[in-house]
Amino acid sequence: MAKTTFDELMSIGIDIGKDIFHIVAFDPEGHLVMRKQIKRLALVATFDKLPRSVVGMEACLSARFVSRTLRKMGFELRIIPAIYVKPFIKGQKNDYNDAEAIAEAALRPNLQTVPEKNQEHLDLQALNRVRSRRTATINQIRAFLIEQGITVRKGLRALKNSFEKILEERKDEVSPRMREILIGLYGAWLWLDDRIDTVSKEIEQISRTEENCVNVITISGIGPMISTAMVAAIGTGEAFGRGRDFAAWVGLIPRQYSRGGRTVLGRITKRGSWYLRMLFVQAAKVILMRTNRWPDFSFGAWLTKAAELMNRNKLAVALTNKLARMAWSILRHKTAFDAPRDEAAIGV
Repeated sequence: MAKTTFDELMSIGIDIGKDIFHIVAFDPEGHLVMRKQIKRLALVATFDKLPRSVVGMEACLSARFVSRTLRKMGFELRIIPAIYVKPFIKGQKNDYNDAEAIAEAALRPNLQTVPEKNQEHLDLQALNRVRSRRTATINQIRAFLIEQGITVRKGLRALKNSFEKILEERKDEVSPRMREILIGLYGAWLWLDDRIDTVSKEIEQISRTEENCVNVITISGIGPMISTAMVAAIGTGEAFGRGRDFAAWVGLIPRQYSRGGRTVLGRITKRGSWYLRMLFVQAAKVILMRTNRWPDFSFGAWLTKAAELMNRNKLAVALTNKLARMAWSILRHKTAFDAPRDEAAIGV
């Protein structure tokens, strides 16, 4: 058999690590022609010697940077969700087997890939992630208090109002070291509150000037947080063929189990972006709280009828799904919502 050369490369898979990348390449006949380990700084020099071909990688923190770098060099990039790579792994899991599976998955014609984010979308995503850090800090404070046998009723305000009182009255139950840890976390919480106020104002300003965000906000119940988070996550929505595909990506469609022509639907999948899903659920619950405003919404008649058929939780999920599909349609077609917006409605 004639020796395969790099000029015959057809597919390259990269398993991205913190400092080390593992690369596997196949020729057009599917023969393995390269297995190589490189350092991150050698990425450009290594690929500069390879013929321009399809390059696949799993979606991760570094994937966008690597994708932009290689795309500028003329490669065709495909960022693949990890769940779609798993079926192609042969043998035990290791870095080279992962890279080989990625290379094979990258050639599947109907495989759903992750859209590449530009720098503006990454910046907008970072702003939204800063806002979500506060919840993690508060939950950590609650967890440490519970480990000391101290529970606090639900709610951010309840914990903030009682924190100093708890440390004073229960000082015999909390060790000096744990007390210092809790005080440090509380200080970080207060700092995050100030930082979040600044970030929230910046997000609101962006939502008023960025065209796609402005269009999405015209949907009742949707505000600056959802619009900016959605644009940051999916750009113009071109990665999805229809609203249902976007709702599935957010994890808002039921799990399906079909066998012998019988289909069983279960709970929602909760796959994809948990942050975006959480925001849409919050928007739906805000709308459900104000039954007197339902007639003002274009989907008010549907909501009224659905409320008679579903319990509160199912109704919230159904409305969340509907809001997500409408938001995708508005984003994809670059138009405002067809119904007039209720100026008094509060959006998330």
